[in-house]
Amino acid sequence: MNCQNCEILSCFRIGMGDSDKWSDEVATIIDRFQSCFDTMERYELLFEYANEHPSALSVDEWDDENMVHGCQSRAHVECSLDSEGGFIAKGGADAQIVQGLMAITAIAVNGLPPSDVVNHDPSYVEEMGLSQILTPSRANGFMNMVKKVKEEASSLM
Repeated sequence: MNCQNCEILSCFRIGMGDSDKWSDEVATIIDRFQSCFDTMERYELLFEYANEHPSALSVDEWDDENMVHGCQSRAHVECSLDSEGGFIAKGGADAQIVQGLMAITAIAVNGLPPSDVVNHDPSYVEEMGLSQILTPSRANGFMNMVKKVKEEASSLM
């Protein structure tokens, strides 16, 4: 693992016995990534999630206000509440890796109360083995995306 990635993502690490803190859907995603044999298989799975984003933000909706700053690629996140007060994060990116990370994050946070999203722990990236394959700039971009999601959740409370 790249040492810069260790520094960037070290605050997201959790112990191996802590996976029960995830929803069943996130736990399933973690299991799928952990069963990958190599880096290429992890990328392919991440691209699969990018293509099946549960709440994609179309390019037409990208603007300066929903842009994720500090991301290597063009990435945008727009957050709102559904009719029942559940948090909804919509995301879009011009890079499949980023789009996949956004999709998994949306799966993790969508439907939660905004107060839970503010305290969101994205350490599933570490458990999936993705932090080992992210470049420092991608890891930084992921952290900036999570930060934007948390800030939006805070403003919606």
